Order: sequence, then structure tokens, then C-alpha cells
Amino acid sequence: MSMLRKMAETLLLLSPLIILGVISCNKPSRPALGRYPVDNVTLPGGDLRFFVNFDSTKPDAKQINIRFEDSISGYPSFFPNSAISVVPGIHGTAYKGSDGVALEYVNANDFASASSFTVAFWEKAEGVPKSDPQFVMSLVDKDYWHNSGVFLLFDHQGAGSTADSAAVTFAVKDNWYVFHNKDRIPKIYDKGWHHMAFVYDETTSKLTTYIDGQALTGLSKDATSLAGLQGKANFTPGSVSNLVLGGWNKHVGLPGPTDDWIKSFPGSLDQFRLYNKALSASDILALFNSKL
Repeated sequence: MSMLRKMAETLLLLSPLIILGVISCNKPSRPALGRYPVDNVTLPGGDLRFFVNFDSTKPDAKQINIRFEDSISGYPSFFPNSAISVVPGIHGTAYKGSDGVALEYVNANDFASASSFTVAFWEKAEGVPKSDPQFVMSLVDKDYWHNSGVFLLFDHQGAGSTADSAAVTFAVKDNWYVFHNKDRIPKIYDKGWHHMAFVYDETTSKLTTYIDGQALTGLSKDATSLAGLQGKANFTPGSVSNLVLGGWNKHVGLPGPTDDWIKSFPGSLDQFRLYNKALSASDILALFNSKL
């Protein structure tokens, strides 16, 4: 009996340690992570509010999402679909898209607070597409039925685009600037790198479009001045969320139309910039000449 009693006493003394050991061996549960770590980032000042050069040289830039980081916030993109790749760009490397996929960012920083703005980038198409319209970018905004505060699409099928004459639509707050007929944009389908810039100036309420450092002239009101957008751009910052490059919302699983005719841009993009001011003609020419 004494032996049994000693064994029982020993077990009683050890039981808290046994229980602690069992607990420590079990992997503790942790709250589920969201789609992206959202921190309170301290953004640098200046007019450039979002910039992806697609050729980060950080040691960990072997990960494509880090190579594609926004240099203003330091945030990488979401890890992209494997169909997206890296190719030689106008400077360093560039984004290469593919059918049905696009690149997503957690936001465009504070670009939504811009009253005037500039969207500037380099593009290289694979020739005149034989398909439905291809979306190049989307600023996701829940205030609009299509969930896009700004989008750009290249059209072709039915619009009669050629290698030197592309039908294009640039929409801001559901005001669609249409470059059709005599307003069609030259060069962008000729398989070469071209610099594009869309500049909205609140003081004139006009959109100026540049190709390879030069403003397009002689455009109709459909491509320059719309009654629905006058004065300050006035996005609602709380309604603006993600930024999509190389496609539209549906290509990264965000809310918006999912129609089959909505295609992504399978070409290449480089040096994508968003400014919270209307850049001057000399500013745009400098971007083109510097190949940045």
C-alpha cells in the first residue's frame, strides 16, 4: 500500500507539468490573416503618390510581388498569378501580363485625395489584338456601379483599331473620355514601347493626353472635356480601395462586372506613376526622355 501511495503522490506532483507539456505541444490557434497586412504607413511628401518601376533591387526582390512593390509606401503587390512574368522593360524590368489575370495592390496610397491628377506609364502591346476590349488599369471605387473610379481600356474588335490607330477609353468617376474615330490614339499597337500620360487639370476641367512626350491635339470634346467632371476631381477617399494593373477588378477577384467581354491586358507595363497634380508638358516630356 505504501508503494501505491507513493506512486499516487508522485503522479499528483507531476500532473501540472504533464498538463503544461501537453498544452505546449499543441500548436496554438491564431486569428486568420486578412488578404494583406495593412499598416499605418508614413508616406513621403511630394506630388508622386504611387510609383511602381517593376525592377526593385532589394535582396528579396526575387519574389515577384516584392520586385513589383510600390516605392512610395514600400508595399509589395499581392502575390500574382503565375501567368504574370517579368520581361525587359524600358528601364530595367517590366510587368508582362497574360489573359485573364492582373496585378493587385492594397491601395493607391492617398491618390484618392487628388483634385488634379496625372496617370503616366510605359506600355508595349503585342500588336493589334483580335479580341474584346483589354483593361489596362482600375482604381477600385465602390461609389460607381462598375466599382471603378478610374479605368483605362484599349479597344479594337468592332472599333477598327490598327497598329497606328487605337480606340481607347479613359474613364474618371463614370465620365468616359472616348478616343474613337478621328480621336483614336496612334502607335500603341505597333509592338514598341510607348509612353502614355493622362493629365486632368481642375483649373480648366480638361483632360490632356500625351503619347511619347507630346500632347495629342485637335481632339474633340469627347476626349477632352466632359460636363460630368468639372473642377476638382473629388474622389471619396473612404470609397477608394485597391489598385489593379494589367486588368480590371474581376481579374483579381474584386467586385465589379464579370462579363466575358472584359479582358485583361496581355502586354507589358513599366514605370507606372500616379501624381496628385496636373503635370506640365515639360514634366511629361522629361519623363519620356529619361525613359523613366
